[in-house]
Amino acid sequence: MADTGSIDVPEISAEWYHDVVDAAADSPQAVQWFVGHATEGVILLLGALLLAAALSRLAGGPHNRALALVAPLPTLLAYAGSEWLKTVVDEDRPCRTIGQAIIAGACPPPGDWSLPSNHATVAGALAVTTLLLSRRLGLLALPLAALAAFSRVFVGVHYPHDVIAGVLLGALVAAVVTPLLARPAAEALRRRADRARRPEPAVR
Repeated sequence: MADTGSIDVPEISAEWYHDVVDAAADSPQAVQWFVGHATEGVILLLGALLLAAALSRLAGGPHNRALALVAPLPTLLAYAGSEWLKTVVDEDRPCRTIGQAIIAGACPPPGDWSLPSNHATVAGALAVTTLLLSRRLGLLALPLAALAAFSRVFVGVHYPHDVIAGVLLGALVAAVVTPLLARPAAEALRRRADRARRPEPAVR
């Protein structure tokens, strides 16, 4: 294990970090610029795919509409969970503990912990939620989530295990929470539809 902060970082993750950051430093400027800006752009694109998947469900029955209505919540819960885990784990950023030159503009400040990666968590949650709503759009979202996660290592602000943990956390929360939230929401929509179809009592 590599001693890098308040916890021991897996040696293989530290080695992969060195390899990726070295490759990033040797890559063309165009590649550095693209990957350096990829995270935010990909997160926005994943959000757009989720929106499109949700809109495609609105014309369906109660279950489909319920999936559309609860679609943003798993990502919000996954993000909150990643923020809480950061405070529990307290793993320092590799760009501070290792001191290797990175292509990111700056290393996040002390106290902005590394494990898990928030960006990777959000990307994983968005991608899996999109997949649950639309297989076609979800298959586009999954590689984009992988790109968003990889970009955080490429620019030097996360270890590989940080982004792997983030993607898995986001994917797990989305896979579990989406159907759990959709069931009561669908039942509420069914009851509302039943009340709307029920004839009004005759006025005497």
